[in-house]
Amino acid sequence: MGYLRGFAVTFAKMFEKRVTVPYPDAKRAKPERLHGRHVLNRYEDGMEKCIGCELCAGVCPANCIYVRGADNPVDDPVSPGERYGYVYEINYLRCIHCDLCVEACPTQAITETKLFEFSFTNRADAIYTKDELVVDAETGRPQHLPWEDWREGEDLATSGWMRATSPSGDATQVGRVAWSGELGYGVRSPEVGQSADREPGEGT
Repeated sequence: MGYLRGFAVTFAKMFEKRVTVPYPDAKRAKPERLHGRHVLNRYEDGMEKCIGCELCAGVCPANCIYVRGADNPVDDPVSPGERYGYVYEINYLRCIHCDLCVEACPTQAITETKLFEFSFTNRADAIYTKDELVVDAETGRPQHLPWEDWREGEDLATSGWMRATSPSGDATQVGRVAWSGELGYGVRSPEVGQSADREPGEGT
């Protein structure tokens, strides 16, 4: 009799609304500010935003970022500043996706996408180099590596955690969209509590 009751429960559940997602073919929607794989951004003219200041490496609590700057070539500069990021590596076996590197960056060079599902067949693949992190020079989109499971929209709103105030925290900057344009995306839309047309000093 117990078997019949078990089959009855199973048969009844077949007609109920499913609460699971057929992963990995379909995935739940991800929060806008999800911390995922990093990217190194470019300005709208194609120049790299990283100036090799090493602040991201200094603030990283997991010690997973290695940066070395170099002087910009006079005849063919890589970034608008005097220096650029010559070496840039992130060890994803250590990274905890705390996003402190994003907040520390003075030029908004490093941000995080929503991609968090990737696996490696060897330890070397887990150490992303600058060539893998910097966005495409033509489209401004993150590079899609063979071991990454990119889905539509995971590269959007990568500046979601960027502060809307100036680096010094000047209160007169509250309400202004403070991040600069990015290649392939333009200027980010204002977030909740921000206004694109508010003048400095207006509001609280």
